Amino acid sequence: MSQREPSFFERERDRLATEVTAGFEELLSSSNVLNRKLEEVLGMTREYETIAALWQNFHELMRVQNEPSGDPRTVPGTGTHVVSNNTGQRQ
Repeated sequence: MSQREPSFFERERDRLATEVTAGFEELLSSSNVLNRKLEEVLGMTREYETIAALWQNFHELMRVQNEPSGDPRTVPGTGTHVVSNNTGQRQ
């Protein structure tokens, strides 16, 4: 038995199948890279949320300290520290 030579259609079919396979492999590789990058971005977002929460707490603390308390005996910048004007006088 002799082997017959593949027809033009069979050669073209094999070439296109190989091309499609290579394209799918490239697509899979690119999707894996994209997924890794997205995971990195999400990880960084979580880190920034922690830092943002810390700065928000600091901002709230500073805002509360800078609000006038209505007590003239308090010293600005010291929270609610009251300065006594009692100079040792006895009542």
